[in-house]
Amino acid sequence: MLTAPTGARDWMLDITDWPGTIDSYVDVLVWLVGKMLADPKHFYRSYTTHELDRVMTARPPAELAVRAREMNLYRRYFDLVAAGRKTIEVRVQYPNLRKLKVGDHIRFICGRDDVLTRVRRVARYRSLEEMFDAEGPSRVNPDSPRDQQLANIRRIYGPEKEALGVLAIEISLVSPADPSSAKSCHS
Repeated sequence: MLTAPTGARDWMLDITDWPGTIDSYVDVLVWLVGKMLADPKHFYRSYTTHELDRVMTARPPAELAVRAREMNLYRRYFDLVAAGRKTIEVRVQYPNLRKLKVGDHIRFICGRDDVLTRVRRVARYRSLEEMFDAEGPSRVNPDSPRDQQLANIRRIYGPEKEALGVLAIEISLVSPADPSSAKSCHS
């Protein structure tokens, strides 16, 4: 039988001893992995059981209350979402997004910043042009003309991805981003 490392808490070896629900434990693990993968400095060091205990049990409980799908955004789009100016997020219909529905939550992430949104509507289209014809460009990006938006989105999603179908996800803010923590992420 293996012995526990020095400083290991019971819940680290048996999740039934976690001081919360199993769902909250899973949420904390997913959150912890996301935070560690978001910053390369975490790739080059080890964490003690004491550090993991402190980080996992100190996570604010408010963040545990809402299950949210996480989606990364470039900074220019993230800022528009966080300001409430971008109300349509465009994605291709990957299999993991096919079950997205009204009422779901999406946490948009850019570097260390995040903002929680609620899905108000999901519309499916055959192409980006059809989506822009129906939704209009100003709700996707109020600062850019339609032709520029099409070019930008097509740099992200090539023709083979667009062929999967296009989603227009109407969102509304649930919690605003913290503007004091704005960091650079992909432009």
